[in-house]
Amino acid sequence: MKVDPNMAPPLFWEQHYGKMTSEPSGRPSAVLKRFVENRATGTALELGCGRGDDAIWLASEGWQVTAVDISKTALDYARANAKRSNVTSKIDFRTCDLVSDFPDGDYDLVSALFLESPVTFPREAVLKQAAAAVRSGGMLLIAAHGPMPHSSAHSQDRVFLSPRQSLNQIDLDPAKWREVFVDTIDRPGTGPDGKAMDLTDTVIVIERI
Repeated sequence: MKVDPNMAPPLFWEQHYGKMTSEPSGRPSAVLKRFVENRATGTALELGCGRGDDAIWLASEGWQVTAVDISKTALDYARANAKRSNVTSKIDFRTCDLVSDFPDGDYDLVSALFLESPVTFPREAVLKQAAAAVRSGGMLLIAAHGPMPHSSAHSQDRVFLSPRQSLNQIDLDPAKWREVFVDTIDRPGTGPDGKAMDLTDTVIVIERI
């Protein structure tokens, strides 16, 4: 179904999560686990927490998490899921649109995984704020959907930036950041047509010096 890009973001995401069940997947994002699992714990900020899978995993690993989303329905699901996992005290769930309001403070980890939207959303500006929220020695973790395989009917729907182009777009001072991983990662997944296929993600992992 075609989405009106001028649709109000809160309305779009409320409708999106309203069509979903409250049940989480029960597992963290693979890219989060890969780059954070063996990292010293601290404070984490998750942008776009959805139903809470990543926030719950971080909390269970010992992180103190601030998890934000624009959808109140998603946050209701996430709070209930955190309660079932007995990590409520480790997660501060907040309603934020990240444009008119962005969480204060600095963090040891800022995660912006698949922070993409079919409706108007200033992603580049938000990612710059995300970078500003990383304290010295902390990590910024960004992931985005890459192009569909050429065999997919959806492969030419939009233009995708390379990992390097995506990083350059944020325009960070290279003297203040260390690159950990700036590349693509392939993973098994399901395409828009419901068929199993390998999907490509654009991944940026950098640490503030």
